[in-house]
Amino acid sequence: MKLLSFTGETPSIALKKAQTQCGENALVVSTKEIRKKSFNQSALYEVVVAVDEKEIEKKPKKSKKEDKDILLNLSKAAKQISQIEEIATKRYDQNDKPAPANPTTEDMREIKEIKDEIYKLSDKVKLIQEMFWEEKAPQRSNLTIPSEFSEIYKKAKLSGMDINDLNSIMELTLEHMPYNMRKNSKTVKRYFQVLLRKMIPIRVEEEIQKGKKRVMMFVGPTGVGKTTTLAKLAARYSYIKPKREKVGIITMDTYRIGAVEQLFQYAKMMRLPIEDVIDIKDFERSIRSLSYCDTILIDTIGSSQYDEKKLLKIEEFVKKAGVDIDVNLVLSSGTKLEDLREIYKNFEYLNIDTLIFTKFDETKNFGNVFSLVKEVNKPLSYFSIGQEVPDDIMCASSEFLVDCILDGFVKDKDAKPSR
Repeated sequence: MKLLSFTGETPSIALKKAQTQCGENALVVSTKEIRKKSFNQSALYEVVVAVDEKEIEKKPKKSKKEDKDILLNLSKAAKQISQIEEIATKRYDQNDKPAPANPTTEDMREIKEIKDEIYKLSDKVKLIQEMFWEEKAPQRSNLTIPSEFSEIYKKAKLSGMDINDLNSIMELTLEHMPYNMRKNSKTVKRYFQVLLRKMIPIRVEEEIQKGKKRVMMFVGPTGVGKTTTLAKLAARYSYIKPKREKVGIITMDTYRIGAVEQLFQYAKMMRLPIEDVIDIKDFERSIRSLSYCDTILIDTIGSSQYDEKKLLKIEEFVKKAGVDIDVNLVLSSGTKLEDLREIYKNFEYLNIDTLIFTKFDETKNFGNVFSLVKEVNKPLSYFSIGQEVPDDIMCASSEFLVDCILDGFVKDKDAKPSR
């Protein structure tokens, strides 16, 4: 195994030189700026790669040795900390007997320095391990991924994010991320998180202005949880929010007896008015009947994205309602990206205003949610994070979604619904 160095005016030029001479199986060890750009000279970047001349398809042996050496150093450093802490927590009297005492400032400084070194070493072990999660770790989809980015790339890819989205975001990260932030995986992850959050449009929940009315219609495929989501929001608007609202409910889902009974039961428990409609005249009458309400929530027929007849009926209700309707497309976060695209395409002509994603507790991958939102550029408004009514709903948050993408969904049982 040999380490070879290549330089260029940009990281891309240096990487291209390395790839041309060493091939795609060379492992990128480091990328750094070795000369700042000045008035009379360009910047200079160095790329160091590891190459196995004999068996280029095999994994580099030197990295395994480095891994072993690092683990050995970790063991030594841990032993040093143990010894120092033992000394620091003991003092001796005139008869050489241990006496209790507090560690000195010098002791604590030395302990901190060694702990910092241990973190750097352990982080390097993690980076080395992540480099080999695929056979050609540094080279994916013609994109060269430095070792310090391997962990974050792996997590994002396994989340179900569209590979083209991931590669374009990674290119942006590699191009704009300051080199002093590439010291360890934590700073890389933090930068990547910020970049992802900026790409997720969020619609902030607002209070209803005096004289205004909120009319929300929930549309989407069968089984995504429209009725339960409506019930959660009805409770949120009428009881949970500091400024309580008068809420009315309309259901168009008269095809499923169970769904109608469920919604009527929710309305009865919350003491909210509810109307069931079959045709446009019923709908217009119900809107007028609930005109005193601040918020009107409309449950629709659960329909396949391919059921054109039902979709046309929903469209007719939207167009002839006589009021501005906020159309919320409700989707399950566990749906594959390809299917999410197809669903959105077929519901799009209803003039979707915002997206609500449900069933966060039933999946581990959320990159599909990110990619759909990025593609259609429609804001997220709410996340349904469990089965409990009314607790398991929250205002959509780009920070929360990115955490789910990179670390998975974790439900905080002690957390209260967002207000």
